[in-house]
Amino acid sequence: MRVQMLGLCRFSYLGGRGFQVAHETLAQRRAFLYDPARLARRWFWFQNVALPAWLAQKDPDFTLVLMTGPDLPEPWLSRLHELTEILPQLRLALVPPMEKHIDACMAAVAPHIDPDADVVGHFRHDDDDAVAVDFIRDARRDFARMKPLWRQNRRLSCDYARGAVLRAGPGGIEAEMRIIHNASAALTIFLPPDAGRCVLHFPHFKVNLSMPGVTLAGKPMYVRMLHEDNDSGAVGAGYAVEGQGEDIEGLLARRFRIDLPGLATGARALPPA
Repeated sequence: MRVQMLGLCRFSYLGGRGFQVAHETLAQRRAFLYDPARLARRWFWFQNVALPAWLAQKDPDFTLVLMTGPDLPEPWLSRLHELTEILPQLRLALVPPMEKHIDACMAAVAPHIDPDADVVGHFRHDDDDAVAVDFIRDARRDFARMKPLWRQNRRLSCDYARGAVLRAGPGGIEAEMRIIHNASAALTIFLPPDAGRCVLHFPHFKVNLSMPGVTLAGKPMYVRMLHEDNDSGAVGAGYAVEGQGEDIEGLLARRFRIDLPGLATGARALPPA
């Protein structure tokens, strides 16, 4: 059974709805999203938290759609184009503003759904979070064990619930290991290719209303980054846990290719919000 792994990463997409920070007009939202200092901060987290593990995935058979607007300011739009040349698994989707955010996300993802796949593993990836270097490999491998459950409804979620939370503040970056139930990072929604749905059709915090789910928490699989530009600063339902027998700095470097001391140093030099 062929499983396509297909992700969506929104980078300052300009459109209606879909976010908790609301604006009365599109012009106000554009001014907020495209503020130069904000884009510089977003790019810093994207480059230093999100990208390293995508470049190091143990299974390179995946597609990650980078969704933004066609009028994203320079140099950020050119940098996204350059990334698609560095990492061929990336696809850039330039989506004009749409009132319904789910429709916009589907417009970005739909051209990349492989109709010949047996199953599509949809995932969303916030531009300031990270997944482990074996996320794609494990999601595909673990689905093989879940096939009987998937066949019952042709919908299934796989929640890798163990991860790290990094909190950036004036004093630096604090890190802790947590179990978070159905965090958006490293949550995969398995659907048939003709479902006419993508991951954004199923809000992660209530995905179990739509399908059965399997929770696997044996090893850290995501990093959730909290900082002043988060759309939502909520960690999510869960609890703190002990580490994996190594210091968290080493774990972040090994499983996510994140340089925690370098990240803290760079964060201190970011333009203020």
